[in-house]
Amino acid sequence: MKNRRALVPARDDLANQFLRGMVSAGLLAAAQQQCLTAPEARKQVLARALQGGTALASGVAAANALQRGRAGQAVVAVALGAAGLAGIEYLLKKTRTGKGAE
Repeated sequence: MKNRRALVPARDDLANQFLRGMVSAGLLAAAQQQCLTAPEARKQVLARALQGGTALASGVAAANALQRGRAGQAVVAVALGAAGLAGIEYLLKKTRTGKGAE
């Protein structure tokens, strides 16, 4: 019988999942941009990359928690992912306007 831990990624694997999501989303965003020389286009690609990494890491954490029968941890993982996405949007809006988002 295989070790059950091999089926569930370790906590530090979430960093790897974040990186995978970031690279994947960044490549997709870059492919969709018409002109990557514009500063706004580069910011958009970075934003989508960060959001992709955050979403994937949150989803993996939630799935892992559900596999272990810990629904509360899954809800927390999704909430933290949503907070991370909101934080990224806030920072992007703040850098676009030069002041705090309202």
